[in-house]
Amino acid sequence: MKELQVYFEDVTEGTELPGFNYGPITTEMMVRFACARNNFHPIHYDKDIATAEGHPDVLVQGPLKLALFDRLIREWIGEYGVLKKLSASYRSVDLPGYTLTIKGTVVSKSIEDDCGNVYCELQAENQKGAVTTKGTALVVLPLKTKGV
Repeated sequence: MKELQVYFEDVTEGTELPGFNYGPITTEMMVRFACARNNFHPIHYDKDIATAEGHPDVLVQGPLKLALFDRLIREWIGEYGVLKKLSASYRSVDLPGYTLTIKGTVVSKSIEDDCGNVYCELQAENQKGAVTTKGTALVVLPLKTKGV
């Protein structure tokens, strides 16, 4: 299937990004992510250590949720869009067995230096309806008048 390019002129404030579900998250998925990042803090794979620190189970890594935001943005902006800034704020923990809904909304847009800047708010929501991670992104989308 051919990927469609999103242009600056095609989005308005309130445009929803095409979100997706991720999960249910398994401990194996978390260990694979830990290997990819070379980050082996035991609260992400050893339940005894996680519970000794007061957690109900091992914890889904924050950077995993940031990577899901990255995926959301990159799949939306198309080949000629550019991700300029991405941030996340972790509000509460997610646990193995959770399914996260990753979504975003365009909150503003502007043209600066012939670039179509689009600002988005992002969120990860678990199956219980709790927003556990919020984020923001600044992307540059191509202008139709400039071509790609």
